[in-house]
Amino acid sequence: MNTPKFFALIIGTEILNRRREDSHFDFVTKALSRRGHKLSGSFIIEDDPDLIVDTIKFIASQRDSILFSFGGIGSTPDDHTRACASIALSDGELEVNQEIKSIIEAKLGDRAYPHAICMAEVPKNSDMLENHFNGMPAFSLENRFYFMPGFPQMSHPMVEAILENNIEDNTPYYRYTLEAQCRESELIDAMKLMPNGVEFSSLPKIVPNGGWSLSISVASYNKELARESFDIYIDALKEKGINYTIES
Repeated sequence: MNTPKFFALIIGTEILNRRREDSHFDFVTKALSRRGHKLSGSFIIEDDPDLIVDTIKFIASQRDSILFSFGGIGSTPDDHTRACASIALSDGELEVNQEIKSIIEAKLGDRAYPHAICMAEVPKNSDMLENHFNGMPAFSLENRFYFMPGFPQMSHPMVEAILENNIEDNTPYYRYTLEAQCRESELIDAMKLMPNGVEFSSLPKIVPNGGWSLSISVASYNKELARESFDIYIDALKEKGINYTIES
């Protein structure tokens, strides 16, 4: 696989209607950054089977994609992710994973039946993901698509373990940022000079006195290219006599 493209899929109507606050996006971006990776996309969607299937298919269609999916793998009627993952990535059928089944039975005893044992029904050829919080396993497919509980206490250690054991660290992502006292239009010519391999963003804002401020950020895996691209903005600001500050 080339440099992977990471995606987060956060499933839960309770997040969209604000009954719960999401913490997955913030966690995943920071966990990836520590290892030289970045998030290419994040989706928060409701517990709708068709939408879940379509979103998983879209992520899977992206070259070298890796998915961290949170939520919907339990045993209640609104937990659709196991079936949806099978439709999107396998043959649409669920099978009992004997390793997961044994762990659920050992953990819950008679309470495993009739409902909790359903969590052992996963897409064919799934691998088990250990859950060190309460022992109830999650699952993955193809070492690319990871389906975890919605509870951060369970899923976040799983993500850390996946990054540690399954995914190589990338070279550092070098970022340079400045704040300029100007409108966005003042630097459009500089923006047009950004080369391939450089991510840049321009974030304007209105300051309290009614003027404008602009945050420019340039980043690349190539440190020299990132710095050279950043200097294009500095040179333009100096030429125009615009005040700016470089952020750490």
